[in-house]
Amino acid sequence: MAEQKNRFKAVIEDQNYTIIGKESPKHMKMVTELVNDQLKEIKKMSPQIDNEQAAILLAINAVSDQLNKQEELLKLKEENDALYEKASKATELENQVQRIEKIEQDAKEVLEKQGQKDVEINNHVEAQQILNENRKQSIQQRVTQG
Repeated sequence: MAEQKNRFKAVIEDQNYTIIGKESPKHMKMVTELVNDQLKEIKKMSPQIDNEQAAILLAINAVSDQLNKQEELLKLKEENDALYEKASKATELENQVQRIEKIEQDAKEVLEKQGQKDVEINNHVEAQQILNENRKQSIQQRVTQG
């Protein structure tokens, strides 16, 4: 669906313009006021220049500001991407820690069922070995019973 275009009547340096665009009238009013203010400032600083020269200087300033803002936006996007990457890695690490904690908890439960409450698990590798041995025994019992 095409965006609705608005017509806005603006007065810039005592000249009437009809501006057609997608921006709201409130936005265009602010733009018009800013353009008029900046043109007055340029003419105040250089009273000898005419309206056309002032408009060209204003355009140069506007494009320069636009380029600066685009560079700033690009830097912010890069920072945002880097932060997103760090957050993703942190989430991945957090998930790994939770999986390790679950393995260790399951291993402790296996040891408790086997009456070995006092056995200390030093790391997740030992915990995984306990779970693997328990699974192996469980499979062997099913095979011998079957």
